Amino acid sequence: MPPLSLLLAYCLLINAAWAELPADRLQIAFLRAAPAQEVPVEPAVVTPPEPNVPAARKAIDSVNFLDDNNPDRLRLQRIEEATRDLPYDANGFPDWMKALNKGLIKPRSGLRGNEKMEVLDLDVIMRNTREMPFVKFPHRSHTEWLACSNCHPDPFLTKTGSTQIRMADIFRGQFCGKCHDRVAFITFFSCDRCHSQPQKTLAKP
Repeated sequence: MPPLSLLLAYCLLINAAWAELPADRLQIAFLRAAPAQEVPVEPAVVTPPEPNVPAARKAIDSVNFLDDNNPDRLRLQRIEEATRDLPYDANGFPDWMKALNKGLIKPRSGLRGNEKMEVLDLDVIMRNTREMPFVKFPHRSHTEWLACSNCHPDPFLTKTGSTQIRMADIFRGQFCGKCHDRVAFITFFSCDRCHSQPQKTLAKP
């Protein structure tokens, strides 16, 4: 039990506190309930309808390549901002060839800008495609902004049939996959852009 002196001091403190209260509050001050706090009502969250985003774009955008813990990631330019003035293909990515043909982009053959672009207008038909349509490779659309040395002799030898190309290797970033599925159009969702030549209409040479 506390000493009498402590109890006396405690009673004096209580009396001093009550003496400061108005008379109308003194008798029930210790019985009043705390005022009810208003609970903020959050506005209903309205989810906007999802835009018609192609499946390929959804698949690519769902993969996060950035470090969320790095604040500098917000400094990077988003693809929508960088390509907002360019045409898009059916998969929701920039159509570089359409942009090139419309003059929206003008690739240069060198750093000075006065070098001449060496364009080769030659189509190559690749027939080792099993049940798929043959592949038509247009040199022109590639050499309008790439030098021959970008592809020859690595990864493609200049001798016909000397390089075995498999789709599995392309998906792993080899051969055509060095550009396609990275910068150029997505092959997995654009089979017909390469396999464009029906086998029945092309006789073997």
